[in-house]
Amino acid sequence: MRYTIRPVVEADWPLAKELRLAALQDPVAPIAFLETYDQVASQPDEFWQGRTATAAEGSTVRQFIGASPSGRWLGTVTVLVEPPGFEDYFGFVVPTAQTHLVGVYVRPEARGTGLAAALFDAALTWSWSLPAPSPQLARLYVHTANTRAQAMYKKAGFTPTGATVEAPTGTEYEYAISRADAAVGAP
Repeated sequence: MRYTIRPVVEADWPLAKELRLAALQDPVAPIAFLETYDQVASQPDEFWQGRTATAAEGSTVRQFIGASPSGRWLGTVTVLVEPPGFEDYFGFVVPTAQTHLVGVYVRPEARGTGLAAALFDAALTWSWSLPAPSPQLARLYVHTANTRAQAMYKKAGFTPTGATVEAPTGTEYEYAISRADAAVGAP
């Protein structure tokens, strides 16, 4: 399957809304995302415009999408920049510059095509290009019951760190990849 990987721009908000709502209807959405379809489906356009503008800003957050040749969005990943001293969603203070991948979703028809790997490559390339203090680690969290996502993250080079957190839906594992390890796996 062919696709184009690119960062979102503010004008993409209707497509970003459609893909996020599709993601929140996926069977694993209750353990994969920290919000529900019901929480965001009725949000006004301004909510989606602001959310997409934030994801497009490119210094503290960046969202990447994978689109088919027809322009249909097939997948996404968002990268959050966590500078030293940043307190994350779970209340942990990060010791060094790193990035945090969230909102990972690939439509069922695009799974197993290499799209997830291409999205991760874009996210990590962007992460490693950030100015000083340049992140040396990218991480994400995955629910203990989300074995499909765990396999996808491992295939992309992420490994469990041994850290866990309690999310509203249960225990999540932290997975990470270092800049050095990402370079080793690069072609």
